[in-house]
Amino acid sequence: MSTLYNSPYMNDKIRNHFQSVDPILYSIIDHIEPFELVKYDDYFVCICREIIGQQLSGKVADVIYARFLALFPKNQVTPTRLMKIADEKIRQIGTSWSKITYIKDLAKKVMDREINLLTIATLPDEAVVKELTRVKGVGPWTAEMFLMFTLGREDIFSYGDLGLRRAIQKLYAFKKEPTIKQMEKIVTKWKPYRTYAARILWKSLELP
Repeated sequence: MSTLYNSPYMNDKIRNHFQSVDPILYSIIDHIEPFELVKYDDYFVCICREIIGQQLSGKVADVIYARFLALFPKNQVTPTRLMKIADEKIRQIGTSWSKITYIKDLAKKVMDREINLLTIATLPDEAVVKELTRVKGVGPWTAEMFLMFTLGREDIFSYGDLGLRRAIQKLYAFKKEPTIKQMEKIVTKWKPYRTYAARILWKSLELP
């Protein structure tokens, strides 16, 4: 999974935007660990990673994903190789039966050319989501994570992400978990840098 591009941690233009539209979000930028937006070019592997990481903490997902890579010669994951690995062997690394079904459905659809990963990076955000959600077990959240963490799109936000909802609740002092309508009033202001804002929110959960 080679890296195509690394975007530097929030340039002045992005920081100034947050400062002008949302002083609350801006106030924590200097208190979190810096990050980069990264683009990767092995889309099949990246989608497998996102599926494996569904509903898991980052640390647990990383462990299971490392075990998944180890199933392949030189960690080189391909649809053909994946289809040849017995489901039971994949289950032994800690992946659920349902996720095994999902990644193999992805592999089959790529092999049958039902999904074209060669051109997916050229599609607009909504079209990427539509394309990927044709795979079993891939919903909007998984597609949004792919847009953020594989394609490096700068203006993505996942309203279905529990961590983001909790971060907004904490940072903006909601007594209860905010509704989508409440979040939209806040999130809309962050355009066209909603991915950066999401990353800030996730990082904010690590603060005291």
